[in-house]
Amino acid sequence: MILQGIELEIKSGETLAILGASGSGKSTLLGLLAGLDNASEGQISLLNTRLDQLNEDQRADMRAKHVGFIFQSFQLLPGLTALDNVLLPLELSGETHGEDKARALLERVGLKHRIHHYPKQLSGGEQQRVAIARAFITRPTILFADEPTGNLDAKTGALIIDLLMEINRELQTTLVIVTHDEQLSRQCQRRCLLENGQLKMVNDA
Repeated sequence: MILQGIELEIKSGETLAILGASGSGKSTLLGLLAGLDNASEGQISLLNTRLDQLNEDQRADMRAKHVGFIFQSFQLLPGLTALDNVLLPLELSGETHGEDKARALLERVGLKHRIHHYPKQLSGGEQQRVAIARAFITRPTILFADEPTGNLDAKTGALIIDLLMEINRELQTTLVIVTHDEQLSRQCQRRCLLENGQLKMVNDA
């Protein structure tokens, strides 16, 4: 069993960093919290809804309405421009008039002049900025970020951290970050360490 006896409550609007070595189960925990995976036992509630009692389609609907994601590998669709990648969550939800909103977010992340570029034409930092804009486009209630600076150099990673935290404060989104980046984790209100399948709060006092 990868995870053992974990009890975790995340408050609305809170920023939480989950630290841990590679292979400690951080991404597994994130997948469970987001309803991407099913736990073999235990209960997981998201916005007062028991995820473990929903089927796959119901969990997908829950994510579409309330959850945003940022991944280490950006997960942009190579055949879509930056603008179309950001628009995709809105289109999947049935919203047909989101282009102004997408353009505004891309301008907000500093990509006003790159909106018609494809992922292969963008640097890693630019791709992650597109991913941040895409994550916030639906104004999710909770945002899960899996190693958002993992594929970036230190300088670019620092810029991405500042941008992510700034937009998150503006929109008051609940933010859960899986990371091994100390600089990123220290910008969160709470930090916890996943070790040997168990979660322990980090006291920075």
